[in-house]
Amino acid sequence: MDISLDALLAARDTRRETQLQLLERYPGGVPVVLTVNIPGSEKRTPQSVAIGHEGMRSLLEALPVAPCETFVRDLPTGFEGYAVIEGLSPDRIKELTVSIESSHPLGRLMDIDVISSDGSPISRSITGDKPRKCLICEDDARTCMRLRRHSIAELTDVINRLHDDFFHTV
Repeated sequence: MDISLDALLAARDTRRETQLQLLERYPGGVPVVLTVNIPGSEKRTPQSVAIGHEGMRSLLEALPVAPCETFVRDLPTGFEGYAVIEGLSPDRIKELTVSIESSHPLGRLMDIDVISSDGSPISRSITGDKPRKCLICEDDARTCMRLRRHSIAELTDVINRLHDDFFHTV
């Protein structure tokens, strides 16, 4: 199902509202939001859902404390996973999430945002990590995306291969 830009923007606004509601419900808690990086206008695929669930499993396994709340949303605009963590600093949580994004075989397809008490996402630069690399070449992913260096078909092939390699060896 192809998703319009308006639908994606509305989903982003709804995610933001959910993050603010979680901050209000859990003062001192740190919301974490996992989405799946899928190019193109089709955001919900069997692969993206499986990657999202694997990302949530990895996140929960990496945390040294149990979250106050977790839930997922399987939407036409894509997978969304939420966790609220108490007892760890936002910076420490960001270190854990960057580690997942950097070391998990599917990590490059996961976008795990850690939300600060003011509602803004914490940058991965606090960990000293470099920007994400493109799935196809070694350039900065944002640069390739902005310049549209690679086709949706090329990117989808890489995503499907990463998915298949991971889930066929687990």
